This record gives sequence, structure tokens and C-alpha cells, in this order.
Amino acid sequence: MSPPSDHPCLHLHVLPGAFFVRKLEPRQLNETLKSLIQDDSDSSFLSITRTNEELSVVGEYQEGKTPEAYKELSGWRAFKIAGPMEFHLTGVLAGFVEPLKRAEVPIFAVSTWNTDYILVPKEKLETAVDALKNDDWKFV
Repeated sequence: MSPPSDHPCLHLHVLPGAFFVRKLEPRQLNETLKSLIQDDSDSSFLSITRTNEELSVVGEYQEGKTPEAYKELSGWRAFKIAGPMEFHLTGVLAGFVEPLKRAEVPIFAVSTWNTDYILVPKEKLETAVDALKNDDWKFV
């Protein structure tokens, strides 16, 4: 299933650097925020989602800035769909993950207002890029 259109908002970026994915208990929110959110202007990707069952934390690992406990969890690379995408677009994420499913590449997806970020294990990055290119996704 190729992308729903060739619009530039659907072009892909492979983000530099390593990303981490961590599951915590919901009550660990304040502790996690204190350890991950910095007051400096050098912002990086960070997503925190809390439910009554869990706290999921996804972010860019930055040596010397991200707590050391996250280093061993930073075995992920990230794709960004360029965005911003209009809400009337349908099937974008489904179209993205289908070729990865066929290539047996596991994913962790994070959606924002503007776009989607899809993480893959770093050892599967090349396989993922090849699968997406073969499915006519365009890379920036």
C-alpha cells in the first residue's frame, strides 16, 4: 500500500540520533518530567503519554543531557512524516506501516497534531528504508 498521495507533507525524514522508548508506572510522571525536561533552549523530541495503566515515554537520547538510565533503552531510530497533515487525510499511518509489516520491522508510533513519528529498532533501519522506498514513499 503506497502513500495516499505524493504530496510533500507525506515525504519522509529519517531523524538523526538514537531514540528511547520506556514504560513506567503512571505515578512516576513528576519524577520522569523532572529528569527529562531541561530548561535550556536545545529542545529535542519528547513524548509522554499517561493512562491509568502506564506511562509511556519516548524521546531522543542526547549524551550528557538525557539521564543515563535511558541510554540502554536508546536502540531506536525515528522516521518523521513531513507534515503538517490535514485531518481529512486517511490511511497515512496504515499505508506507512504496511510495507514495514511485510518486511517484519516492528514499530512504535507517536502521533502529534501535525504529523506522525514512527520508531523502528536501529538494526532494522536499513530494512525499513528499503521497504518504504520499494513502496514509493519519498525521502527528503
